[in-house]
Amino acid sequence: MAKNPTEIMEIFASYDLTRCAWSAAQLVGCDPKTVQRYVELREAGLDPLRRSRRARLIDPYLDKVEELVERSKGKIRADVAHDRLRAMGFAGNERTTRRAVAEAKVAYRAGRRRSYRPWVPEPGLWLQFDWGDGPRVNGRCTYLFCAWLAWSRYRVVLPTWDRKLGTLLACLDATLRRLQGGPTYVLTDNQRAVTTDRVAGVPVRHPVLVAAGRHYGLEVETCVVADPESKGGSEATVRLAKADLVPTEANLLDEYGSFGELAAACERFNAEVNGRPHSETGRAPADALLEERGHLHVLPGEPYTAALGETRTVEGDQTVRFGSVRYSTPPGWVGEQVWCRVEGEELVIVGAGEEGLQEVWRHRLSVPGQPQIVDEHYPDHPNGRGTMQPRVRPQREDERVFLAIGEGAEHWLRAAAASGAVRIRAKMAQATELAMLFGSSQVDEALRRAADAGRFDEDDLVSILSYGQQSQALHVVRADESFSAQPGTSAWEGFGRRAS
Repeated sequence: MAKNPTEIMEIFASYDLTRCAWSAAQLVGCDPKTVQRYVELREAGLDPLRRSRRARLIDPYLDKVEELVERSKGKIRADVAHDRLRAMGFAGNERTTRRAVAEAKVAYRAGRRRSYRPWVPEPGLWLQFDWGDGPRVNGRCTYLFCAWLAWSRYRVVLPTWDRKLGTLLACLDATLRRLQGGPTYVLTDNQRAVTTDRVAGVPVRHPVLVAAGRHYGLEVETCVVADPESKGGSEATVRLAKADLVPTEANLLDEYGSFGELAAACERFNAEVNGRPHSETGRAPADALLEERGHLHVLPGEPYTAALGETRTVEGDQTVRFGSVRYSTPPGWVGEQVWCRVEGEELVIVGAGEEGLQEVWRHRLSVPGQPQIVDEHYPDHPNGRGTMQPRVRPQREDERVFLAIGEGAEHWLRAAAASGAVRIRAKMAQATELAMLFGSSQVDEALRRAADAGRFDEDDLVSILSYGQQSQALHVVRADESFSAQPGTSAWEGFGRRAS
């Protein structure tokens, strides 16, 4: 156990008096080795009050930690460094790595530190936004619009396909609608959609964005050129969004199958970060926003749509006409006004939803006579069929019991009805009885296989069930001209011929 300063000074006084470590130890009541150790530290010119650091498991890897910090310019995360060290054989825990990485970062930043003045935000004054690279969806790049309300720390992350002016205005409108009010200033960087030019270092604002700011009652400001740290709130939002939404080796996220899945993930992220207490304020941003809304000004009822394109009304067949070509829209937009604009080789359709402007759909530009109709916009017309498929509506108890077997029962009923099979009700009753004997799952699978093979005779279902009990590998064989159960005619080959 280390001695306190008073005890150390008593050791030195006793040693100076007796000039003997053993005698001094008896005077102060400690071990002679303790006296000798402190005396040697004093003779070597070292501070006897400074505690010596014990050897740690990570000591052999400190050079690697310093290398990782140097290569990343002090940006590497401790969990990433820990994974690297574990691959090299490090057996310590992550807490040890975090301490080592923190010490290495402190040493790296010594002499490279930039001085900051603490910023005390005022409620209802500042909104910051920035863009981040999103994940790839079906091989196509996406972007994340990240907004941050300074005082309440409320964050909004929206996925987009591009970063053009029309998309920016749509995202800004959606963000303000979620906040239910507008701040005094909006701060962002000098992207092309915001700053069109710089004269003597002074950024020239985009006139359309300035007009949009007047429409919403806010002033657009930009940070110092090539200095994103002057809008650190939105930078932090981008960093958090990319860490939690973009699939990497660190978060082990799966690839997104569609843009809708990415949008749903962004909504979950917004709910999570705004619902948990913020480290700076100690309360959830969603709760702080309720208070800050009293300092936000009222938004206009209509969005600013000057840069969104030409207005169109969605017709009853869920299409809009642009350039004499029909383009389909998802369900729910019939009769609504939307805006269409051309971006490159795509037609972008934007509509005003419950939470502000949102992108409805994107189509590849087409020519008259070749409408762009997406099948998934018409779920009641599968495979592009023009007629609606009748819904299964059981009216009798035996029908309800049969359809309760499973999806295979409905599939069998539709296929049998389409093939003109006879005595369908009697065969349904037989399937119901078989389900009580063999179980619904086996009968449901047999019904599905019977429908696929086109077998609707009296004993076909029993035959499929019996064969299924003997073999797990069932192969569907459809009767056609290349397959027949009729015996061959080779036995009649010599009929009528004389024997030689």
